[in-house]
Amino acid sequence: MILKSNFIALIFLIYMSKCNSLTKTTNTTGFTTQLIHRDSPQSPHYNHSQSPYQRLANAVQRSFNRVRRFKTNRLGSESPVSEITNSGAEYLMKYAIGTPPIPSLGVADTGSDIIWTQCQPCQDCFKQKLPFFRPKISSTYKNIPCDTNNCKSFQETSCSEKKCVYTETYGDGSSTQGDLSIDTITFASSNGRRTISAPNIIFGCGFSNSLLIPAGESGIVGLGGGPASLVRQLGPLANGKFSYCLSSDNSRPSQLSFGDSAVVLGRGVVSTPLVKKYPETFYYLTLEGISIGNQRLKFDDFSSGVKGNIVIDSGTTLTLLPFDFHAKVESAMGRLIKLRKIKDPRGELSLCFFSRDGIKNIPDVTVHFEGGDVKLRQENLFVRTSDVSLCFAAQPVDDVAVYGNVAQKNFFVGYDLQKRTVSFQAANCRKS
Repeated sequence: MILKSNFIALIFLIYMSKCNSLTKTTNTTGFTTQLIHRDSPQSPHYNHSQSPYQRLANAVQRSFNRVRRFKTNRLGSESPVSEITNSGAEYLMKYAIGTPPIPSLGVADTGSDIIWTQCQPCQDCFKQKLPFFRPKISSTYKNIPCDTNNCKSFQETSCSEKKCVYTETYGDGSSTQGDLSIDTITFASSNGRRTISAPNIIFGCGFSNSLLIPAGESGIVGLGGGPASLVRQLGPLANGKFSYCLSSDNSRPSQLSFGDSAVVLGRGVVSTPLVKKYPETFYYLTLEGISIGNQRLKFDDFSSGVKGNIVIDSGTTLTLLPFDFHAKVESAMGRLIKLRKIKDPRGELSLCFFSRDGIKNIPDVTVHFEGGDVKLRQENLFVRTSDVSLCFAAQPVDDVAVYGNVAQKNFFVGYDLQKRTVSFQAANCRKS
């Protein structure tokens, strides 16, 4: 058993050292770790045979799949519905569970709360590239009893042999079920100088799990606003604060920070209130309008007095707007850009221009959130769908508006769940 434990610990060190050189384990009031885009060569989702344009087309489809979950919850579902990486979530993070630490690869999802990973003995599990977590080997693992507040406070729990069993059902038909448990979770800092251990984290030890299209990941790390999320459970390590800096180059890691390391400060920072709505998992902002050049277009929901009219989500690629408002924005953009319009070769996006390079003399585009204006750059507005086509990275939907990750790239985006704000600061995330 000693040899086996040492071997598992060695696997973890080798796994983490592929992107970080670990030298010290410590606790801190803040830390930064890496996010891996699902289309990065470092991701198990990466398909060498696909072109960048095919990967983008897939991301567009995931955006539409993902928005359905926001709609489901908005209509009043009392059961938590979270989205699987293959339907929407775009970023993965390396971490480890237990003592000794067992490496895991989870979807970093701002649109869900619960943390879960596949566990042995697994009754019905999908294939993953890393070893399955084995609770019996971890000296810090504990089951949560049925009669405790930790069990009762979670939705969709039941009892089995006096243990608390959770069930999570997903919007695409996928699901996870297992023991609601407690253990230590360990992260590697992005600077490679230490690991950060967070004890007594509640997570789902899944023994019956299904994914629509499994591709090597181990589970999900929820970064939503609910009490079960990693952000809430990290306590003093995060103090309700996290931020990310998403690189415009998907082959390069992005950064995810917690606690003091997540505070967005300095020149050019703008902040907007987080609006409390059901479910508290999702991050609702108030969009007042969008300016294209000198024309300010008012968002109809805001004009009607609606607060919390758009969800900000790192797991949705496109920005999704109600049909009428999207038509106004797209029309203004089309009039001001003096390039030949063409059809998207992929048939996915509705406003495209013929261009082998970028767009010169692009009009100023400013997103007006309550209390703060965010000026977007060309990389936040357009995506390349072929060698000759640049397309507007926004599409219409019939219900919930979503501020997607293309619009957030090369910004520090900081969430403060205590002050209830989201802050933006322009940055070069490729150098972060």
